[in-house]
Amino acid sequence: MALSSFDIDAPRWDQSTFMGRLKHFFNITDCRTALLPDSRLDEAKALVESCRAGSIPPGTTVEQLYYAKKLYDSAFHPDTGDRMNLIGRMSFQVPGGMAITGFMLQFYRTVPAVVFWQWVNQSFNALVNYTNRNAASPITPKQIGVAYVTATSTALATAVGLNLYTKKAPPLVARWVPFVAVAAANCVNIPMMRQQEILNGIAVTDENGNKLGHSTKAAVKGITQVVISRVTMAAPGMIVLPIIMQRLEKYKFMQRITFLHGPIQVMLVGGFLIFMVPAACSLFPQRCSMAVSKLEPELRDSIRSQYGDSIRHVYFNKGL
Repeated sequence: MALSSFDIDAPRWDQSTFMGRLKHFFNITDCRTALLPDSRLDEAKALVESCRAGSIPPGTTVEQLYYAKKLYDSAFHPDTGDRMNLIGRMSFQVPGGMAITGFMLQFYRTVPAVVFWQWVNQSFNALVNYTNRNAASPITPKQIGVAYVTATSTALATAVGLNLYTKKAPPLVARWVPFVAVAAANCVNIPMMRQQEILNGIAVTDENGNKLGHSTKAAVKGITQVVISRVTMAAPGMIVLPIIMQRLEKYKFMQRITFLHGPIQVMLVGGFLIFMVPAACSLFPQRCSMAVSKLEPELRDSIRSQYGDSIRHVYFNKGL
């Protein structure tokens, strides 16, 4: 391949298919990239920007360009190009998520433990949601605070309420309470954190990236897909793992090492998340599309008056 014609922004895998997106997200959610220093990430960004400008440093290989793009996509926001905070990156979802989820599943019996771990989880989620928002729609500190408090309250109310309600239920039912609380909170946390997009619309473009306007319907579609992806990301580990632990705890060797149950669940959750983080991110294309006919009448009429029927779909970044 001639590097002079190398398009670093061209998808390495077909983003119109689930398998293509899965390969892409396995690449950029690689948790090893979270260990790299900022200086290494900045070097990758500089190489990506040089490639975009058509001035690739002599001696650079295609593999180096692909790796630089991997680091760039994993650590820099697609809208702003700014380096994202470490905890909010999708590459940190496996180590961060496995620790928090493992302990939520282990310490579900007492109200204080439920309150503490749901608060930790929602604090983590709020940072992830803010980091991976569509940055073209700014959000104020007050709105961030309201979103955080609302989502945390929802998670705590759901978890504590179900915890008390399931006292007489089969043990396995009580083990599923953390998942229900997480799912309910995601349905609140993500829309609240991205409320500006719902209120004012999300920027939509044509196929070539030319801005056409703002659409609230596109925002609702994108945010709904993100909520579905996040719940799907957590579901296998938080639904299947309690069944596994319930059966394992019947064995005498497990009863002798109760102090290791927490770490065991953390490691098992990590096994689920290594696959589920990229799989859930791949459910829908990140560059989402919507038919012009489904847009708000004002925006639809504006596009048709300027471009006629030449534009049939608009595109936007749905976030992660």
